[in-house]
Amino acid sequence: MCFRCRLRLPRKITIPLRKGLKCMMDWLFVFVLGLVTGSFLNACIYRIPRGISLITPPSRCPRCNNTLGAVDLVPVLSYLFLTGKCRRCRERISPRYPLVELACGTGFLILYFKFGPAPEYLAAITLFSGLVAISLIDLEHGIIPDTINLTLVVAGVPLLLLQSGHAVLNGLLGALLGGGLLLLAAVVSRGGMGGGDIKLAAVLGLYLGWVNVLLVLFVAFLIGAAAGLVWVWTKRKTMKQTLPFAPFLSVATFIVLLWGGETIDWYRGLF
Repeated sequence: MCFRCRLRLPRKITIPLRKGLKCMMDWLFVFVLGLVTGSFLNACIYRIPRGISLITPPSRCPRCNNTLGAVDLVPVLSYLFLTGKCRRCRERISPRYPLVELACGTGFLILYFKFGPAPEYLAAITLFSGLVAISLIDLEHGIIPDTINLTLVVAGVPLLLLQSGHAVLNGLLGALLGGGLLLLAAVVSRGGMGGGDIKLAAVLGLYLGWVNVLLVLFVAFLIGAAAGLVWVWTKRKTMKQTLPFAPFLSVATFIVLLWGGETIDWYRGLF
């Protein structure tokens, strides 16, 4: 037997190794896709509330107006390479940029573990991406841009069609229920709920369906109530001041995407 033959691994070992390597490559691709998406979302978060086009002008430092090159735009790595400062004027770069990129990469990977390479995964990461941008814009500016909600709707309908006709019907019912409930809350609270929140709830219903959007609203109100009490206790807010609701909806949506089915099954098992 030659030396090369003696080093050849048995078939029972090589097949799992190949599958494992393929899985790792898939995970790396998904993570990098999330990083790149996060980099694009950073541009959306900065530009959309300010009414700046996403196409022109090219990315530049807000202080020295220096156009950023390829070395400045590599997700996460550019921030580390430049030690968090502009290459020209040394103005400090907000750590929000790499954090958003890492959050998107991690979120894409977690959702891939949940759904795998399926149409549901495409819908999940599309919704997740929109919610990241919406949450940070709402936290900073107190608005939920209609352009992002509309983009999610335009992308959501074909993504539901890829799944099934039942998914489309369920999504339409969810949109009516989610938007309708927050509209009712806005009327009862006399403006305590913004129009952007109402539209966002309708979008969530479109993607999640009527059962899951109920669960999202329930979880979001619980998280929001807890956060409100903490803010009042730390004297950062008063009960008359409002908190942005989109981040709570976003966190609740991510929770429901991961464990909504199990939670509903557990609840049904009680009866």
